[in-house]
Amino acid sequence: MAEYHNSDTASWDAGQVRREQPAPSHPASQRPKKRRRRRRRMHPLLFLLLHLIFVALASALLGCAGWLLFSDFCSFNRAGSPPVEMVVEVSSEDTVDTVADKLKAAGLIEYPWFFKLYANVTHAEEKIGMGSHALNTDMDYHALVLGMRSSAGNMTAETVQVTIPEGYTVAQTIAVLAKNGVNTEAALTEAAQTADFDYDFIDNESEDISRLEGFLFPDTYEFYVNEKPAGALNRLIKNFNSKIDDELLAAWQEKGYDLKEIITVASLIERETDGTDQTNIASVIYNRLDGPGDKAGTNGLLQIDASLLYGLPGHEGAITQTDLETDTPYNLYLHKGLPPTPIANPGLAAISAALEPAETEYYFYALGKDNRHHYFATLGEHTAFVQSDQYGG
Repeated sequence: MAEYHNSDTASWDAGQVRREQPAPSHPASQRPKKRRRRRRRMHPLLFLLLHLIFVALASALLGCAGWLLFSDFCSFNRAGSPPVEMVVEVSSEDTVDTVADKLKAAGLIEYPWFFKLYANVTHAEEKIGMGSHALNTDMDYHALVLGMRSSAGNMTAETVQVTIPEGYTVAQTIAVLAKNGVNTEAALTEAAQTADFDYDFIDNESEDISRLEGFLFPDTYEFYVNEKPAGALNRLIKNFNSKIDDELLAAWQEKGYDLKEIITVASLIERETDGTDQTNIASVIYNRLDGPGDKAGTNGLLQIDASLLYGLPGHEGAITQTDLETDTPYNLYLHKGLPPTPIANPGLAAISAALEPAETEYYFYALGKDNRHHYFATLGEHTAFVQSDQYGG
């Protein structure tokens, strides 16, 4: 065995290490140093000035925006000009968002999103109700919400859609409303008898439901379930009032007919025909009213069966001779002129026919087997038709 020397091992290790390690590049102390560019610091006063300018600009922008929103909220942006009244319709399909859009379209607010925020914070949906609301440009957000309140209910209340057919009487209309849950028949009847309605054509002194006859306009409505009965009936009357052509009505008033008489004529037309010949029926009625003692010999008697039957509630079957001789205010075989009230609630077509009748010389009509009315100028022509095989529906 060879003799072992520590010096040999140490010598080999050092050499081996030097061979296996890569030759170092420049020592750290001798590496070239990169020169860093010194950043110029902003002068503290200039920085403060710029900061203050930014804060001032931001405050001004926020202040302007805030003032615009505040002005819209308080209606200051509409001050200085005469208030303009607008009518905004709210239906059961509306939400706070759609109401805000309607207010914007009407020129009552400028920023719908801000009104929506206000409405959501104040729970305006619990205050705003369905119907036609008269608002004006002087109203702030709070006043607008209050102006859209309804004593009958609000946007979150349960609603029901009800269609009132043309030609229904007040009693039939009340029955339809009660059946659909608007309120009870008893409560609606009491309101029809005793509630005050702010229209000069309604006799608020009377306590008979016939005082509303003719003025409950047949249409499709959205009602609140358990709505206040007077409010429900008022909705129908208000709709009627909006349908009247004031210009045509004024022309008839010059002839001596008032609104109630025109609607009474319209109700007779409504109940006497299916709607295909309403203007001819109107002409017969007016010819008889305006020509008592005429050559046809009607002497102002309208002789309309529908009116006779209205005065005989609960009547069933064909009209008898006893019916014709029963003296009620609605028996137009006995009493000249119009009945004391309308006999039904006419639709728009019948009202239009009453305001614009056909110009004819007819005094009679009768229903033929062809299910059409046939018209005659004389009693002889009428009698001949009734005795022919063409007569009878």
